[in-house]
Amino acid sequence: MIEEKDNEYLAAEEHQVQSVMDNMPDEEELIDLSELFRVFGDSTRIRILYVLMDHNMCVSDIAQILQLNQSAVSHQLRILKDAKLVKYKREGKAIFYGLDDDHVRTILSLGMEHITEGR
Repeated sequence: MIEEKDNEYLAAEEHQVQSVMDNMPDEEELIDLSELFRVFGDSTRIRILYVLMDHNMCVSDIAQILQLNQSAVSHQLRILKDAKLVKYKREGKAIFYGLDDDHVRTILSLGMEHITEGR
């Protein structure tokens, strides 16, 4: 942590501090990013996202694969949908869920890469 005393920084140069301040996202963006990462903070939701990595699936198939009840899966899918991490497509009476876009796949892949480094 940089200590500030009378606008003098312990180790940082003034241009470094200005660069950090210029590139800092605004508070609303930081809150939105924090909320996005909060959604990733539940292992059931992560498991659902992994199920949807390569295939669109309906609630009953997801529930069977993860050995969860459909109500629990539906609840988690609603949270993931609200966070724009999954999308759905209706085909007749069936609703199929999939990852919203490649960003979700990238986030999961980078996260897994990070935690498995050096193992």
